[in-house]
Amino acid sequence: MNARRQAQATPAGRGLLARNRWLVLRRASQFGILGLFLAGPWFGVWWLKGNLAASTFVDAVGLTDPLVLLQSALAGHKAAAPALIGALTVLALYLVVGGRAYCAWVCPVNIVTDAAFWLRKRLHISAGRQPRRSTRKWILAAALLVSVLTGTIAWELVNPITILQRGLVFGMGLAWVVVAAVFVFDLAVSRRGWCSHVCPVGAFYGAVGKVSLLRVSAVRRQACTDCGDCYRVCPEPQVITPALKPREATASPVIASGDCTRCARCIDVCNDGVFSFGTHFAKLRDASAVRDATSAGAP
Repeated sequence: MNARRQAQATPAGRGLLARNRWLVLRRASQFGILGLFLAGPWFGVWWLKGNLAASTFVDAVGLTDPLVLLQSALAGHKAAAPALIGALTVLALYLVVGGRAYCAWVCPVNIVTDAAFWLRKRLHISAGRQPRRSTRKWILAAALLVSVLTGTIAWELVNPITILQRGLVFGMGLAWVVVAAVFVFDLAVSRRGWCSHVCPVGAFYGAVGKVSLLRVSAVRRQACTDCGDCYRVCPEPQVITPALKPREATASPVIASGDCTRCARCIDVCNDGVFSFGTHFAKLRDASAVRDATSAGAP
C-alpha cells in the first residue's frame, strides 16, 4: 500500500515545480505586492503609496480596504469620494476572484502562518487546540462594535497585517512580538489557527467570497483515488467534501463555501487532475461517468 501511494505521489512528468506551480505564483504575488509598497520608502520608487488599508497606485488609482471603510463609517467618519470609489474598486475585484483570495494572494501574514504550518508538519506536532470556526466572526462583530463605541478604526490598531507592514517600513521593534505571537500560535497551539479561526479580516472576505465568480471545482471527481493529499494541504479542508464527495453523484462540483481561499494547493498536489479553476457554473467533466454513477445507485 505504501509503495502504491508513493507511486501515485510522484508520477512521471510531475516534478517539484508542477506540484507547486500555484504556490510559486502566490508567493510571487505576495512578495511582489509587498515589494511595491516598500519600494517607495526603501528606494524612492513610489509606484504604490500607502498600505493595504488604503493606497494609491501610480498616483492615479485609489484603493481602499472595504473593511477599513466599514469600520470608519461605523466610527462616524464621513468617507471622502476617493475612499469610497477605492473601496468599491477593491470590493468589485474580490467579488470576481473570491473574497479570501486576499488571504492567500495578498496578505503578508499568510506567509508567516504557512511557514508555521510547514514547520509544524516537519516536527510532527499534533493538531492541538482548535478554536471554533465561528470565533473569527465574533471577533469581527466585536471589532465593528468597538468602532461604533470608540469612534476609531478599532481593528487596525491591533491588526497584525498592518503592524507587520508598518514594521517593515519603520523598523520592526515590537512588531516582531506580534508576528512571533501569530507564528507560535499556529505552530504550537492551533493548526492554521490564526487564519482559519481567529482573523476577522478572513471572516469579512469570506462573506464576500460566498457570492464571488471565480471558484475551485472538483470537475473530475470521478478520477479521485482517495489519496487525501488535497485535504492535507488545504487551509480550509472542510470546504472540499461537499464538492468532492457529495451525497448525490450529479451534485455540483463547485466549492461553494466562502471560506475557500483560492490558494489552488489542491490543484497543485492532485495527481489525478481532479481540481481546476472555474466559475459558479462549472459542471462535471466526463458526463458518462456521472450517468454510470447515477445508474449504479439506482434501485
